[in-house]
Formats: sequence, C-alpha cells, structure tokens
Amino acid sequence: MQLKVGQGSTFSPIVPGTIRRTKRGRKKEIGSRVRPVNILLVEDNPNDVEITRRALEKGHARNELTVARDGQEALDILFGCQNGHNPKPDLILLDLNLPRVDGREVLAKVKADPKLRRIPVVVLTVSTREEDIALCYDLGVNTFISKSARFEDFIVIATLPSME
Repeated sequence: MQLKVGQGSTFSPIVPGTIRRTKRGRKKEIGSRVRPVNILLVEDNPNDVEITRRALEKGHARNELTVARDGQEALDILFGCQNGHNPKPDLILLDLNLPRVDGREVLAKVKADPKLRRIPVVVLTVSTREEDIALCYDLGVNTFISKSARFEDFIVIATLPSME
C-alpha cells in the first residue's frame, strides 16, 4: 500500500503465483506453493478464447485453462467433475450466447447444483442488455463484464485468487 497525502491510497494486491520483479530486475514468483487456479472458459468464438488466454498470461497468474466451445460441453465438464472425471474448476468464465445450450441455462444449472453453486462465475459477453444483466445476477453470477470493457480491467478480474 502506498499513501500520498492529498492523493489517497494505492493498493497493490498480491495474487498467489504472480510473477513480480525485484528491485534488481529479477523475476520472483509470489505464493508459488499455492496450486494453480483451474479456470473453465466457456466460449465459442476462437478470437475471444485467444484474447482471454493472452489476458491471463499478461496477468502472470498461475492457472490452468480448460475451454468448452458450447454450453453442452461446459455442462459435460462440470457434471463430469462431480464423478471425478474432470478437476472441478475454481472459476468459470461464461459467454451468454452459445450454441447447443445457452449460457443463461448453464449459469442456472451451475447455481442450482449444491456441488457447483459455490464456483465463482464471471459472465463475459457482448450483451449490455439490462434484462441479461438482471437475469444473470438473479441466477447468482458473481460478476458481469461486457466484452467491450477495458482489457486492463479484465486482467485484474482474471487473476483474482480462488475464493475456496
């Protein structure tokens, strides 16, 4: 934390697994004993998948990214983790407009399931419709981000540690 009289405070959170530079310019990993964050990205657009990968890399967070290309694949992964077939994600990044099963339905099923409901879900979508925002929060989404949001803001969200 830095405090400047008359200007307020600046907080710099330390995310486990974050790479920082020392005063001598060497790279140092903070919290390296913490396991990587398992992220499930549910996105059908290959360009958005690549942007998300780059944002996560730029944030220097240790994470493992699994990509589901549609809502049904996401549900198969999520409900497969309950049977021990897949690792349970620590975070879900979810697009709303997906083929096969819509993102709204994926969100509803995740938040209705006792074993999955505590996984934080961040909706990343082009939609800015008030109805979509309200519905997602009613269903239990943790954060709603428009894909038109600033890239730097996404990096901050993408590198937050797991809440469990």
